[in-house]
Amino acid sequence: MSEEKLKHLEFVQNIITRMNTNSFQIKEWTIAIVSAILGIFIATKNANFFLLGIFPAVTSWLLDAYYLSQERRFRGLYNDIAGVTKNPKNIKLFAMRPDLYTGGSYSVKSVFFSRTICGMYAPIILLLFILFFSLNCT
Repeated sequence: MSEEKLKHLEFVQNIITRMNTNSFQIKEWTIAIVSAILGIFIATKNANFFLLGIFPAVTSWLLDAYYLSQERRFRGLYNDIAGVTKNPKNIKLFAMRPDLYTGGSYSVKSVFFSRTICGMYAPIILLLFILFFSLNCT
């Protein structure tokens, strides 16, 4: 493999790493915000704060799904540059073309309902709803 191709792969790998880091930071911030909202509830005993926590959780869910879909697109690009796919797309040297990878597992909709994302945000939102309704119905 040529040195230019290795450098191209390194550039794409750096982008994938940044996307992964962004996704992880979104999860960290979501947990911090929901924890802060639970702390505010403990201080005020106002169950409406649970509903307030749903907005940042859903927003984080959407943003995280976007970053994961971008990461998947760049992984597709990486695999095609490295030549490990069956039918690689023709990628020019140093071209960054994640837009060539659309639909299927690359779409935000597909990622939104993936185990990785849904398994993180759905339980948080469900917990907030359960806490809100259990405290308002008693």
